[in-house]
Amino acid sequence: MSTADKIVKLRKEQGLSQEAFAEKMGVSRQSVSKWESGASVPDTEKILAMSELFGVSTDYLLKDSEEEVSENEEIINEPFVEEREVEYKVKKKNPVLKIISALLALAVIVTAIAIPVHYGSYKEAWWEWNGGKIQYPYVLVHGLAGYGEGDGINDTVQYWGATSGDLKTYLTEQGYTVHTPSVGPFSSAWDRACELYAQLTGTTVDYGEAHSKAHNHARFGETFETPLVENWGEKINGGQIVKINLVGHSFGGATVRLFTSLLEYGSEAEMSATGDETSPLFKGEKGDFVNSVTALCAPHNGSSLTEIINDTGGILGVGNTTDLLVDLCFNVLGITNPVSGIYDFKLDHFGINPVEGDTDDVSSAVSKFISAGKDNAVYDLSPDGAAELNKTIKTVEDVYYFSYVYSTTKEGSLLKGQVPQQGTFALLYPVALAMGSYMGTTDGGIVIDEAWQENDGLVNVVSAKYPFGEANITFPTEEDAQIERGIWYVSETLTGHHGTVIGLGADTESTQKFFTDLFTLVDGLKR
Repeated sequence: MSTADKIVKLRKEQGLSQEAFAEKMGVSRQSVSKWESGASVPDTEKILAMSELFGVSTDYLLKDSEEEVSENEEIINEPFVEEREVEYKVKKKNPVLKIISALLALAVIVTAIAIPVHYGSYKEAWWEWNGGKIQYPYVLVHGLAGYGEGDGINDTVQYWGATSGDLKTYLTEQGYTVHTPSVGPFSSAWDRACELYAQLTGTTVDYGEAHSKAHNHARFGETFETPLVENWGEKINGGQIVKINLVGHSFGGATVRLFTSLLEYGSEAEMSATGDETSPLFKGEKGDFVNSVTALCAPHNGSSLTEIINDTGGILGVGNTTDLLVDLCFNVLGITNPVSGIYDFKLDHFGINPVEGDTDDVSSAVSKFISAGKDNAVYDLSPDGAAELNKTIKTVEDVYYFSYVYSTTKEGSLLKGQVPQQGTFALLYPVALAMGSYMGTTDGGIVIDEAWQENDGLVNVVSAKYPFGEANITFPTEEDAQIERGIWYVSETLTGHHGTVIGLGADTESTQKFFTDLFTLVDGLKR
């Protein structure tokens, strides 16, 4: 009987449902389902917990055997005699066998102590014997109006590193494997997640049949011939799964959160629409393909800036308030001519060609696209849109979550609310000032009060910390503190504007140190 079968048998003997058993083990029902189907094996801690819960030995759980055998007995079957039932006799082991057993037990104890001390754990020892512990690659996902590798503009000014220098090249030189994919700069978190999956796997973008019909665009998009991450999700070197570490800046934070949630939980709507032809992204049970999710200045709960633009666009002399947000993002990133093959809007599935026409024509098309419906980044960035998006996103219990928060404002001495600090990025100064004093109520009934006023120039601090309602904790200060999976670890509020963390207007040394410190932390997490 396999370990999976034994878990099923023991759980049912205890009268426990999968949900009740999962609660006792401190895991999700999906994890229990994977154990019982043989799709995954419980780690050492969970095996020990099951042993205590069910009153059986760990050997019984792990070995392919049916019955428990006591330490000093061996069971033999006496031949059937006339009408008597089969009986079992117990033979005492002889002294020599006892001595051998004692020596073997001592060897096991010494090994049990030595392996964890030398390697850190039995798993790491096994990995070491099979080629060493693999390094998980880092996948950096840009925010609104951003870009990545493969985009022409990235050859001139890198999104990751900005004015501080090429961050990907630096991190690669430090021995890390880093990818900076390019997803739709103004597309919705859903569309961006689909594009990210296609790039990682080297497949054709599938936006989903149900989603595409609901938002009136093509189901399929660009085809990527080569996977960004080789062997992603496969087991190598002693059964290690090739996982990725996701890092999302700004709206990239929403993208990687949704992406990870889809990997684990899938989409019932897409499965119902296409059955066996559904994209693997929407089938779920792949949450263990991700090791960590890190959000940098991410609008988990939206940004009050979208409300300010809607309320004050006319006052600022802007006829189309969407244009203001588009132009603001371009200006912050230093983009003045987003056409001619330099900047790709990646809206082909909406029928918008990214490189034809002059700047005004293309920008106008993007504005019309954003104003036409809800399947876009601007809606997802609004407090109402973010709240709707968060209903579809769930944290994955086996993934580490981190959130880094910046602020470029402080309490005003003369004016109420928050005012920009000295040194605030010039283009963000008026925006930070407006966000620092704004209060109101969204169309969906979300109250934007004083708690929303502190900001980084584009995102409110309260929104950047963690998605409302999800488990969270401030980063522990102790060096040996245990980091748990499935809970948001939130940094103290750091001084800087929205682009500081990616090197915009920041010095090279501090930008590089932030990422090497982050990667060191993530690489050191328990596997």
